[in-house]
Amino acid sequence: MNTELIQRFREKMLNGCAIGCFMKTCDPAFVEAAGYAGMDFAIFDMEHGPVSLERLQDLIRAAQIAGILPVVRVRHGDLVSQALDIGAAGVQIPQVSTPEEAEQAVRAAKYYPQGERGICRFVRAAHYSAMDRTVYFSEANQALVIVQLEGQEAMKNLDEIMAVPGIDILFIGPYDLSQSLGVPGQTTHPAVVGQMQEIAAKAKEKKMLVGTFTDSPETLNMWIGAGVQYLSYSVDMGIFHNACRTIKEEARKLRVVR
Repeated sequence: MNTELIQRFREKMLNGCAIGCFMKTCDPAFVEAAGYAGMDFAIFDMEHGPVSLERLQDLIRAAQIAGILPVVRVRHGDLVSQALDIGAAGVQIPQVSTPEEAEQAVRAAKYYPQGERGICRFVRAAHYSAMDRTVYFSEANQALVIVQLEGQEAMKNLDEIMAVPGIDILFIGPYDLSQSLGVPGQTTHPAVVGQMQEIAAKAKEKKMLVGTFTDSPETLNMWIGAGVQYLSYSVDMGIFHNACRTIKEEARKLRVVR
């Protein structure tokens, strides 16, 4: 189980911020490397990534070995229980626009009395039935439920969504939000930043944790300054690409100097 990992993660956010990244990799080595580098979490992306449930198990194992919190962004509600069954410490649900959708996400991720998640104790998260069933069903309800707010309907229903019990983190999706505002991809556009700041401010008022995606040092610093506690910095493949490009550019400069 991820109980201690989740507790440390919550404390990290309450005392500052946690930094991780989205991951589209199917190679556990990338996950371990991120953990050993000091990243706090990895979001395994089933919405826009190619990973299968079978391979996802190995990515989660790698995260637990390296001490990095394994979160799964699911494609749809059916995968919530499956991701948790194989050991995810949290699930991230995209495109939540109404309080009803937020409630459905919580119900899918939690056992009674918080929800209606299908019960099975012969799963990896329960050590394949080696865990005491009472302990497992209690500890399993500590898994994080993260809902993504990504469009104008979500903004319209923001107060109602925030009132849904069982949500651990509100995650602002800046790219989809920019599209909903008619400026696709312009994540630093004043209209986009303004709405993101509105969500962050309301979350702070209600003592709720809030997260977002950044892909530059400038936006990372901006949202840390705004008090955002759950920060995904870019995507593993983008980070690797940028590192390779930097090495290549530095090599060109050396050739020019010589």
